[in-house]
Amino acid sequence: MNKTLLAEFTAREGAEDEVNRLILDYARKVREEEGNLAFEVYTKTSSPRAYWIFEVYRDEDAFQAHLKAPYGGPLNNALVPLIEEDASVLTFLDPVT
Repeated sequence: MNKTLLAEFTAREGAEDEVNRLILDYARKVREEEGNLAFEVYTKTSSPRAYWIFEVYRDEDAFQAHLKAPYGGPLNNALVPLIEEDASVLTFLDPVT
């Protein structure tokens, strides 16, 4: 079964360009992961500093491999001072069947 989630965070005022640069660079790396099926970065139309990232991995093993990738930790550390939350807020999703 696919592992699907929504990651959310809000860029601090004035940090938007740096957050955008970091997350787009990260997205390119994640999309190259063997088990990644989708990594789509969005901002809210009504609040362009609010990021929503829709992620889909082939399965739990692919998601765990993603978590162990060497570029995830550095990205999260770089984001901490640039976002309003303590970390990305993750919401795991299940398909409706």
